[in-house]
Amino acid sequence: MTQQNVVVSDTKPRIKRVSQKPLAVPGRYIQYSYPMSRRVLKNLEINGEQRIDTWVDSMRASSPTHAKSNLSLAEEQYTSWSLRHPSALDMFEQIVEASQGKQIVMFLDYDGTLSPIVNDPDCAFMSDSMRNTVRNLARCFPTSIVTGRCIEKVYNFVQLAELYYAGCHGMDIKGPSTSFKFNKDKKSEEILFQPASEFLPLIAEVYQELVEKTKSTAGARVENNKFCASVHFRCVDQKKWSELAQQVRSVLKEYPKLRLTQGKKVLEVRPTIKWDKGKALEFLLESLGFANSTDVFPIYIGDDKTDEDAFEVMDFLQRLVEWKQVRTRSRV
Repeated sequence: MTQQNVVVSDTKPRIKRVSQKPLAVPGRYIQYSYPMSRRVLKNLEINGEQRIDTWVDSMRASSPTHAKSNLSLAEEQYTSWSLRHPSALDMFEQIVEASQGKQIVMFLDYDGTLSPIVNDPDCAFMSDSMRNTVRNLARCFPTSIVTGRCIEKVYNFVQLAELYYAGCHGMDIKGPSTSFKFNKDKKSEEILFQPASEFLPLIAEVYQELVEKTKSTAGARVENNKFCASVHFRCVDQKKWSELAQQVRSVLKEYPKLRLTQGKKVLEVRPTIKWDKGKALEFLLESLGFANSTDVFPIYIGDDKTDEDAFEVMDFLQRLVEWKQVRTRSRV
C-alpha cells in the first residue's frame, strides 16, 4: 500500500470572498504569504544554464526506488521518515478529540491515495470498496478530490457526482449544484473555476509536440490533462532519462509562458500562473462557505510531491490560528 501523508489542521481560517478571476487581479483573493522555506516540488529551468545532468538528478530525487537487496537501508529511511511524519492511524484518538464540535472538510488526492500507482495512467482504477468508502465519507462531510488529472478523467474513475473536484492541480474546479447541506447559510450554486483557461490552446499545442518529440523513447507516455501536459517516465529505462529530459527541454524552451515541474515518475508542463493544490484548497474552503468559520477542521490526504503545496497551506493556516489566539490572549 502506498504510504500516505495525512495532514489535519485545527484551523479557523479567515478567507475573503473569492471572485472567480485569475489570482493576479488585486483585491479579489486573500494574499497569503505562507512560508516557502522548503519547496519539495522543484521547478526546472528551461532557458537557463542548468545542465541536463541536474534535470536527471532531480528526476531521480522525485522518484526514489529501493533495491530489494537493500531492505535495511529502506527500513532505516522509512523509520526516519515516520518519526518526522507520525501516522494518522496512530494518532486517530487525538484527531477525533481535536475535531470535536467542528465541521470536518475532506480533501483527497487520487493516484496512490484512492487508487494504486500503476504503469499505465489510464488503468489507475479505484476499487468498488474504496468508492463506497468515499461515498459514505461524502454523506458525512464535504469531500473534494484534488488531483493533477483533468476532471473528466478522474470523474470517470471515481463516478461520484456528489463530490467536489479540483483537477489539473486546482486549475479546473467543479462542484455539485446541490444545496449546501453542511452549511445552511450558503446558498445553492454551482462551483466552476478555471483560472488558466487562456492557456488551453497552448497546452494542446505543446502536448502534440511532446508526443511527437518523445515517441522515440521507449516507455515514455504523454498525457493531456487539459490544463497541463504530463510526461510519464515510470516505464522508461533509467539510462534513457537524460535523453527524455533533453527532448522535453527542446520543446519547452519555445514556450516561455509554461513551466516544468515534477511529481512521482512524471514531468508536468503547466502554465506559469501562481496556482496549485494549495490555492485550490483555499478556494474550495471559501466556496463551501467556510471562509469565516471558526469551527472548520480540514483534513488533506495525499502521497505525491505535488500535495506539498496543500500541506504548506494547511501548515500556514494552523500557525495563523495560533498567532491570532496568542494575540487575542495578549489583549485580555
